[in-house]
Amino acid sequence: MHADDAVDDGARITRWLLDTESLEEFLRTLAEATARLTPCDGVGVTLERDGRPLTVVSLGAVAPKLDEKQYGQDDGPCLQSLRQGEEISVADMLRETRWGDYPAYALSSGIRSSLSLPIAPHTDTAGALNLYAAPPDGFADVDLAALRSLAAQATGGIALAQRLSDAQEFTDQMQTAMRSRHVIDQALGIIMGQRRCTADEAFNVLRSASQHRNIKLRDLCAELVTSVTGHAPTEPAFQRRP
Repeated sequence: MHADDAVDDGARITRWLLDTESLEEFLRTLAEATARLTPCDGVGVTLERDGRPLTVVSLGAVAPKLDEKQYGQDDGPCLQSLRQGEEISVADMLRETRWGDYPAYALSSGIRSSLSLPIAPHTDTAGALNLYAAPPDGFADVDLAALRSLAAQATGGIALAQRLSDAQEFTDQMQTAMRSRHVIDQALGIIMGQRRCTADEAFNVLRSASQHRNIKLRDLCAELVTSVTGHAPTEPAFQRRP
């Protein structure tokens, strides 16, 4: 693999992010680019959420097996990389003494070397880009700069996905709040018409009834609107932006 190819792969990241429809698809495209840069026998992308690691995408039959072994013992080069935010290189599992019986398991799976690069380190969705190779020193001659660039782009992709998720959650919360407000306004109108009182006085009536019955204000208002009109309260229509 020539350096120019690595540069080209790095330049394609933005287009991948725009073209793919999910974070998983984006990370799979990134894993495939990683495999093209190295003579590896397996690639995996691990993300940890709420302390629970998960292989989001993998290439090659060996990657998920080795990832799961590490998850099972809660230790290994992949987990150390994502939790400490550092690159972890294993030149030869035959000489490795860290991580309990994991090196022996890797050897029995035909893997003697590995490389893990941190993704989105020290965040709520930290991860690692994991590469596995059958021969010892399998990554001695790889272009680390290109791999680090891919890991950094994965970090950017995850950060963007998280922002979009947070934005959607905020939008959903705002829409829920607006629906509640719409129902409450309808109930206020009914109370004001019945009692010929101000909006503040009507709200105090509803709040007092809500507390007395130990029912949410929105549910109380929905009951009132339904009982008076014979129909469930109308809700505002929200249209998604194209």
